[in-house]
Amino acid sequence: MMKKIKWGNLYLWLMFVVLYLPIIFLITYSFNAGKVMQGWSGFSLKHYGELFADTRILEIVVNTFLVALLSSLLSSVIGTAGALYIYNIKHALTKNVFLSLNNILLVSPDVIIGAAFLILFTVMGFSLGFTSVLLSHIAFSIPIVVLMVLPRLQEMNRSLVASAKDLGANNWQMLTRVILPVISPGIFAGFFMAFTYSLDDFAVTFFVTGNGFSTLSVEIYSRARQGVSLEINALSAMMFMVSLALVLIYYVISTRAAKSKKQGTRLVLPASEGL
Repeated sequence: MMKKIKWGNLYLWLMFVVLYLPIIFLITYSFNAGKVMQGWSGFSLKHYGELFADTRILEIVVNTFLVALLSSLLSSVIGTAGALYIYNIKHALTKNVFLSLNNILLVSPDVIIGAAFLILFTVMGFSLGFTSVLLSHIAFSIPIVVLMVLPRLQEMNRSLVASAKDLGANNWQMLTRVILPVISPGIFAGFFMAFTYSLDDFAVTFFVTGNGFSTLSVEIYSRARQGVSLEINALSAMMFMVSLALVLIYYVISTRAAKSKKQGTRLVLPASEGL
């Protein structure tokens, strides 16, 4: 048993090394005084200075975060509404159909989704640019939010809703004062997942971007084809730190939610035992 655990830990550490060593290598060379990723020429922040002096990159960063923020907010609202609708469906077959349709979008290749959006926008005569990217990101983020919110709804005690009805609460009061506070960790999880997916997405965005508009993933790809610049390393390092910060924020929120849930359970159990 101990040997299995040791081999499991060894395999886990090996996977971490394989996954994170290239990232560490990339970040380290963003501080290299040289111009290429061959040989160390000394410590320097000049590539970060070049990055902040590049007005095109700064504009693309603003576009990328604006798309990510708007798409994650809108998809959180629509996805939460969709999860509530699926949760309240009484017919099992209908519910399974909606769940299957939601999961198909999650497992479908990004290239297929991007090509489908490109065909749709072309047929509709819709110009490619900020709006097309935003709509595409909302569409592929909604299933993520649904997947995060549904388990919270399924864990929710139905007696809370019944008690609110008995106390005279209307549908809006039940939604805002009972249901949404209970499923808020799932909504936050869906928001952060949608935000990170939007920041990292390349395949779908590559299909639906037009002339004059780009995101970081598409810009990094186009610049890398012309030759890897250490300015790209600096940009990638900053994006990695932003993603890491988002993961830490989500971890703090989920940890606090779990603690509050445990405390709530401890408070309820003695009262139920007394009954």
